[in-house]
Amino acid sequence: MATWEPRAAGVVRFPSGRLIRGRPLRQPPPPGPDPDFGVYLLGSVPPPVPWEQRWVPWPDFWLPVNDSDAVDALNQAWQRAAFERVEIACHGGRGRTGTALACMAVLDGVPAGQAVSFVREHYGQAVETPWQHWYVRHVAEWTG
Repeated sequence: MATWEPRAAGVVRFPSGRLIRGRPLRQPPPPGPDPDFGVYLLGSVPPPVPWEQRWVPWPDFWLPVNDSDAVDALNQAWQRAAFERVEIACHGGRGRTGTALACMAVLDGVPAGQAVSFVREHYGQAVETPWQHWYVRHVAEWTG
């Protein structure tokens, strides 16, 4: 089992024990091992990386272009995080990344109304717009 060090930069420990790293792509990766799988939330195709990745088209400050694709990618990342190093990232590492982490907290059993607070407590800034708040609740309804 190759997961993240719990105290590593950007790593969030979810109630299930899964460890997922959030980070900004505009900065170099933090020191330590590479991820095994990354989900990149960007308005354009992410640059190539030496690990498996999945691109979720998601413009800055907005919502994913395709709900089912985004939820599928986040569910895949959540499943893989049980055994692999998974990272979630966008350009700034805040709004889209924090929204995705909050959606993953919902997948992990955190009530939708507490998911954003959970991510802010364990990751830092997250969810920058009212529609990103709405999206966390929408995903909870859609996956519940």
